[in-house]
Amino acid sequence: MTKVWIYKRKGIKGWWIGWYENGKRKTKALPSKALAEHFRKIKYAQLNSDVFTGTVSVDWSQMRIDYLHRKKVAGYVEDSIYEVALTLRHFERLVGRCNSKQIKQNAIDKFILERGNEVIRSTVNKDIRNLRAFINWCRENRYVNGEIKIQELKEDERPVKSLSNTQIKKLLSASKRHKTLRMRVLLALGTGLRLGDIDSIKVTDIDFDNGSITTRSKKTRKSMGSRPVPVSIMAELKKYVSGLDAKQENIFNNNFSRYTWTKIRRKLGLDDFKFHDLRKTFCSVLAQNGVSTAVTQKLLEHSSPDLTNKVYTNVDPVLRHAVDQIPVGEWL
Repeated sequence: MTKVWIYKRKGIKGWWIGWYENGKRKTKALPSKALAEHFRKIKYAQLNSDVFTGTVSVDWSQMRIDYLHRKKVAGYVEDSIYEVALTLRHFERLVGRCNSKQIKQNAIDKFILERGNEVIRSTVNKDIRNLRAFINWCRENRYVNGEIKIQELKEDERPVKSLSNTQIKKLLSASKRHKTLRMRVLLALGTGLRLGDIDSIKVTDIDFDNGSITTRSKKTRKSMGSRPVPVSIMAELKKYVSGLDAKQENIFNNNFSRYTWTKIRRKLGLDDFKFHDLRKTFCSVLAQNGVSTAVTQKLLEHSSPDLTNKVYTNVDPVLRHAVDQIPVGEWL
């Protein structure tokens, strides 16, 4: 059996793990002895998989800490890591502090059933997705043995909120007195960007010659070096930027006014309409004009076409257009 050992190096912080693999000596440094011991068990199991077929017994706290640490190392944003931590906290509350050998199908089923009594199905499904990723990670590290099936719950389809052309005209007209809000609305309708990403646009990100802007998503960490912007909105943006102070870096020097936004949408009878629904309007308008899901998915920076189709696209006008193609007049 291949040995894996832990040791200290003189004058260097941290703990080291050493082992031989394919005839070569390899090492790895970790900040604490607990993490080093944890990694030693994993590496030992991997190197001796031909004679060691069982799972590594690890307590709940250690698994949770190590998994969240891996998320940070992988570059996940704080909001994403917080959601995962929250799911694991709910699992601990409803099922208990399971060690690795206690995570079995009955524990997963108990969590889903009890969590389903507390929150709506879409929230349960978010927890299920987080839990599935955690279980897959546990399986890769030989914490969990056997097949565990985790399926999302079937949800009722909800209509996608998007504005019609008439409603868009009324919204832009009502926000005319509020220059920065109107510009934010135009950018959301013309690019599909999230509010936080719109607020982070700098003047230097705008390429007026090519009619595009450079964008960076705070949520997905994705960047688009040349995001196309409709010509008319680019013209509006040029007029807006020409009125800014020469030393101003961001195109907006004020915070988004939720009070003004709420006042305007209530005036237009759009009480339940959120600013994020402008992103859905952008997606729906593209679909209604025959733009493919693949292109829309790229512009919205979605990882899955299902998200683009199910959550962001209002296909009602598309369905109406399709039905209108049936030559009923020729039949009657």
